[in-house]
Amino acid sequence: MVRAASGRRHCRRVASQPVVSRILGLIGSVLLIAGIVFAIRPVRVLGADCGSVIEPAGGITPMECDNQLNDRGRLALALGLGGLAIAITSLGVASLSGRRTKS
Repeated sequence: MVRAASGRRHCRRVASQPVVSRILGLIGSVLLIAGIVFAIRPVRVLGADCGSVIEPAGGITPMECDNQLNDRGRLALALGLGGLAIAITSLGVASLSGRRTKS
């Protein structure tokens, strides 16, 4: 509590998370969601439905489907892991900044 010039007491507002942590959390969330969307979204090659990374199409599919599904899987995995790593980093930044403000 801090006394103002008028004699009233005012509470100083301390941000619970710094701006950097919020931005990192937002970026991490967006990348994680993008990875999930790329994994779920179906792939089409030469008019043939190849399915998605999570559930490939059954039966006989063109050879190009294998390459497209592999590439899409790598992209989805990279985006998901990158988003998860950035989100964990944002939690670490928030934790460290919380320790600094307490001491």
